[in-house]
This record gives sequence, structure tokens and C-alpha cells, in this order.
Amino acid sequence: MKALRRVRKGRLLLCGYYGEHNLGDDALLQVLVSQIPSHWALVVTARDPEAVLSLVPGVTTVSRRSLSETIQALDRVDVLVLGGGSLLQDGTSFKSLVYYLVLLWAARCKGIPILLWGQGLGPLHRRFSRVLVKFTLKGIRAVSWRDPQSIEQAQRWKLRIPMVMGPDPVWCHPSPLWSGGNRLILCWRPTPLLDDRGWSFLLDAVDRFSSSDCSEVIWLAFHADQDASLWNELQRHDLIPERLRQRSIQMHAESLEHVQLLFSNAALVIAMRLHALILAATGGCPTAALSYDPKVKAAAQLASLPWSDLEGHLNADHLIHQWQQTMQSSCDQSQLIQLKSAASCHQHMLVEELNKLSA
Repeated sequence: MKALRRVRKGRLLLCGYYGEHNLGDDALLQVLVSQIPSHWALVVTARDPEAVLSLVPGVTTVSRRSLSETIQALDRVDVLVLGGGSLLQDGTSFKSLVYYLVLLWAARCKGIPILLWGQGLGPLHRRFSRVLVKFTLKGIRAVSWRDPQSIEQAQRWKLRIPMVMGPDPVWCHPSPLWSGGNRLILCWRPTPLLDDRGWSFLLDAVDRFSSSDCSEVIWLAFHADQDASLWNELQRHDLIPERLRQRSIQMHAESLEHVQLLFSNAALVIAMRLHALILAATGGCPTAALSYDPKVKAAAQLASLPWSDLEGHLNADHLIHQWQQTMQSSCDQSQLIQLKSAASCHQHMLVEELNKLSA
């Protein structure tokens, strides 16, 4: 086991989907860093180091696109933290899962304690993936899960490691209070769940809704590399109604502060992106979800936010009615306070384990 005598003023390697121009993961990183005791020095995996340094000035970065460099960084740290998101999954690709498993195995071989913070578990479509993840998790020091399905799966595997579960850590991200406005904000992403017919139903509903209730429609690219192409693709297929096209504005989210300012002055946010949904709701902005993934539906249900499943039948009249009701309803502040309190379990686990390692 690696000696822990240097851990009192130790170094943490924070590994996640950081520096990828995805504001949801930026929010996760900010919350994670805010919860780490100040005497720990940080090394952060990043695709774009400048993006990470703008969020967390002064940290050391290592290329997250290079598994060899990330493994080498383990020799310079005392603890590995997998921070936020669903990193142990093969839904994106099996290659992505292998990246994180190899990193975890390397840490175990080097005697580096491993903490999983705010993690989702799965989806794991392959039986081989499930076997590998189950075996690997047996060597984790402690974990905080972000949803009931994840901890239930871990409990079915009878993992004998300390585990807690709470809402997504981004519920703890500070947000300005909603002041109201007349803009509709769409935080949408490409999805294979909608064909041209499905997009047409959805866009017809937005057109009809926004024509009477909103002055502008902001298409906000929450993930710069993925979401910005959606407008052009819909245009190419001639799916955007002319009235909607004329009142629409495309925006790239410049920063979390920019996004939160937009949310605080919106009439309504309709989000496909999980963390757009959470960041809008934390400030009290009227928010509705379009669920392309069970995690979005789960977050909406947890916060009692209206949602529609993109795998189901889309009805324009139903969507319009849902959005009108949402825009006219006040936010339940007591429920938001409860969510933030419940989400603090991730911090409690992290600080407790780091304090043990510092002792």
C-alpha cells in the first residue's frame, strides 16, 4: 500500500469529462472543487486546459485524452477522485468504459485510494461490462451515487464498501434568483430518438407556444461541440417553421455565469440537457424537461418538474398546455432547499474520507 505520510498536504487527481466545453461538467467540477478542503492540491484531467483553468485557476492539468499521461499522473498524487457524471457506462462506447476501468486498475496497483463522487452507474449493456465494473468497484474506498438506480445496482452486487446516495451534486451549485422575463430558452441536443416527424411535432409545439407567450426563442448550445449543429441540421431538413425561425436566436453558452444570467431572466427553460434542467431549476426559473435519457426524467421527477418522454408519442397540444402551466406556476422553494440539502451527502462523504486519509 502506498505510504500516506504525505497526504496531510496531499494531492488529488480529479478525473472526469472536464475541459470538453460541456457546461454541465463545468458545473460539476466547480461544485467538486468547492467541497475539497483547501490544504489539498489539485490535478485535473482536461481536454482543453484553458477551459479548466478559467474555472479553477492555478490547478495542474493533465490531458484526459491521453490515458498514459493520466496514469503517469497517479505517481504524483495521493488520492484519485472520479468526479461526477456517469463515467462507468458503455452506452457512449465500450472504449470510454475501458479508459476509466484501466485508470482505476492502475490506481489500485499503485496503492492509490479511490473515491467515486456524484457518480451514476450504467447503462452497462454488455454482460462483460457488468462483470468488469463489479470486479473493479470492489477496490474502491468509498462512493457517493447520484440516483437510486445506481446504488440499487451496487447493492445487488453486494459491494462491501461505504456508499451513500443523493441528488446530482449540481443541485448545490449557487444560482441567482429568477427575476422573470419573456424569452423562451431551449437547451436541446441532437438525439436519435427523434426522426424528422418527431422533430416536426416538437417544433410545431414550440412555434405555436412561443408565438403568443414569448418575444424571442434562444437556442442555447449547452455543449458547444454537440449542440451547436442541431439548428443547422433542422434547417437543412426544412423542419423549422418560418415564424419560429424569425424569432429565434442561436447562442453559444460562454460560461456558467452567462447561462445563469440567461436563466434568471427567462420566461421558461425547456431542457433536454440534465444540468441545464438543474441549473435553471435551482434559481427558481420555470423549467420543463424533454427526456432523451432516464437520468433527465429522474431529475425532473425528483424536483416535481413537468417532463415529456421523447421515446413516447409527442402531442403538440399536450406540450403547449404543459409549458403554459409551467410558466404560470411558482417554484416550490422548500423543495429546492430539500434537494440541495440532500445533495450535500456527496460533500459529507468526500470530506470524511479525505480527513481520514489526512489523519
